[in-house]
Amino acid sequence: MISARLLRRLPQAYRPLFAHRPFRRLLPALAISDLGDGMSMVAVAWLAVQISPPGARGPLIGAAVAAYILPGAIGALLLGRWLRSLPAQRLIRANAWTRALFLGCIPLAWALGILHPALYLALLAGSSLLHAWGGGAKYALAAQVLPAEQHLAANALLSTSTCASTIVGPALAGVLAAAIAPAWIVGLDALSFAALALQSARLGEPDTPAPAGPAPDIRPGEGLRLLRARPELLGLLAVTWLFNLFYGPVEVALPLFVAQDLHAGAGALGLYWAAFGIGAVTGTLAVGTLRNLPLWPVLLCIIAGHGLAMLPFGLHAPAVFSLGGFALGGVVYGPYSALAFKLFQDHTPATLLTTVLALRASVLLTASPVGAALGGPLTTALGARQVLTGTGIAMIFVAACVAALRIRSTKRHQIRTHALPVSDPRS
Repeated sequence: MISARLLRRLPQAYRPLFAHRPFRRLLPALAISDLGDGMSMVAVAWLAVQISPPGARGPLIGAAVAAYILPGAIGALLLGRWLRSLPAQRLIRANAWTRALFLGCIPLAWALGILHPALYLALLAGSSLLHAWGGGAKYALAAQVLPAEQHLAANALLSTSTCASTIVGPALAGVLAAAIAPAWIVGLDALSFAALALQSARLGEPDTPAPAGPAPDIRPGEGLRLLRARPELLGLLAVTWLFNLFYGPVEVALPLFVAQDLHAGAGALGLYWAAFGIGAVTGTLAVGTLRNLPLWPVLLCIIAGHGLAMLPFGLHAPAVFSLGGFALGGVVYGPYSALAFKLFQDHTPATLLTTVLALRASVLLTASPVGAALGGPLTTALGARQVLTGTGIAMIFVAACVAALRIRSTKRHQIRTHALPVSDPRS
């Protein structure tokens, strides 16, 4: 329970959020699971380094990162028949138990000496099967229990939890890696999701009024039809997919940049992710206090700004320059998710919100893993430094192209508007 003194110290936009019991009590458990995932950002890649055959580090890291995320897209598409009608809180709980059981098998297999690369990838893939549903359900639950004017602040708080996990999680994993095997760090991630599942079960369902009448019949493909009927949502999804695609190689190239270019260990890798997380928390908390932001200009500036922040990796300079750029990239990137989720919440019916957010997650989940999978051979061929710089250039290019297309579309619309014949009032 948050104290009254601490509540008064919070920015005004965040204070009403803690008046809602399910959101207030579930938030710490979500933060714990985010912390577990933050530790796995280092542990999953570092464990892949340890168990990889000679000469296969890059591809196995890329495959491990992809396996930890990509099957969530398959789960969103194939399991919708059974999951689309479930309440958001039950979806959070189902994802948490799935994550806990599969990730918990990794340290067990390590202890038994049978954690070979194929089994490792299979367990990571199983753990992510409900990832899209669980991730979308968090924001659907916020929209369910909170009024519309509090959605952006709630999104920012949920995104801040994720961003903060990239501060504490990787740093903690870097410290723990000096004392225990990374497999046991993955086991701590499993325990964090078990804690989320237990807390969600204790809370019961949110105390919001149920809709009158029978539960709505959500037909297959209805979420996709809604996206196609709303070009702004579909365009945002496409741009975000490209953004995540070019971010994917970073998760592969950064560990190799630390190991090969800097000749450092897991602690240095954790420091990079912690710097990114500190910046992201700062940016995310700031956007939660704002209102009426111009969506597209802000999102395109975020993409271009993140690309600029990656360019210091190309300098043959002390690590402080690339570390500072990565931190700045976090500041710029932080607000992106909160703003994007707010648009989806505002333009999606409540009965379809979880389905649409799961569909959104399933599409986006294919981007970063594909980028990570490509990052393995690209890093082997070009080098980690070149790949990190190239991702920044690609992000800038995407932002510039989308901005040019939008300017062109706006001008065409203005020309068509002025070209319309004016009716003669005498006719």
